Amino acid sequence: MGDEVMTGGPARPSSGRAVRVALLDDHEVLLDSVSSWLREHAPDLDVVLRATSWLELVHSPAFPTDLVLLDVQPQEPVSLGARIRSCRAAGAVVVVLTGLDDPELRRRALEAGAAAFLSKSRPILDLVAAVREVLGGAPQQEWRPLPAEALRRPRLSLGEESALRLYASGLSTADVAAEMHVQFETAKTYLRRVREKYARVDRPASRRSELIQRALEDGYLQ
Repeated sequence: MGDEVMTGGPARPSSGRAVRVALLDDHEVLLDSVSSWLREHAPDLDVVLRATSWLELVHSPAFPTDLVLLDVQPQEPVSLGARIRSCRAAGAVVVVLTGLDDPELRRRALEAGAAAFLSKSRPILDLVAAVREVLGGAPQQEWRPLPAEALRRPRLSLGEESALRLYASGLSTADVAAEMHVQFETAKTYLRRVREKYARVDRPASRRSELIQRALEDGYLQ
């Protein structure tokens, strides 16, 4: 199933200020990566609140925000629909970002008032474009899109892609090897090749933080 975006929801602030954004996800790596990427590449979307649980979100003095990017988090004691309705009642636009491709979940989220139901596997440029569409678009002078050549995507083998997904999700190289049922040196080689391929397209990935950024930009984080 594809992503779904609804129009006609609350518009972005009309004052020209950046949209105040809250991120709710139990994946710390994803929170860090999305926040860092938006700060550098999308100044019209200002992350003022990051939370790993529903209670942390609603108890924050920064809540409510203009926009809430909300993970499904099925383990939460409060249902997805209730969380969406609460955010909407507080005046926030809600966009659901999820790795779960469930038509029933999508239906319930949109019926509860979510403006969009988007897959985390999409490159972040696509996600940001969808968010801006929901918010009614951002004035051109408020953001600077990356040049196309900055996001040239290297061709990874299946093994390299799997290793990147696992490593970027927070696993150690040893854990990546265990998850892939390969030797440690094999997993290490996969990750080395990933770094080399990104370097060849002028997208540095020598440090772990850079590799996570590349995985985020190209839709490998779940």
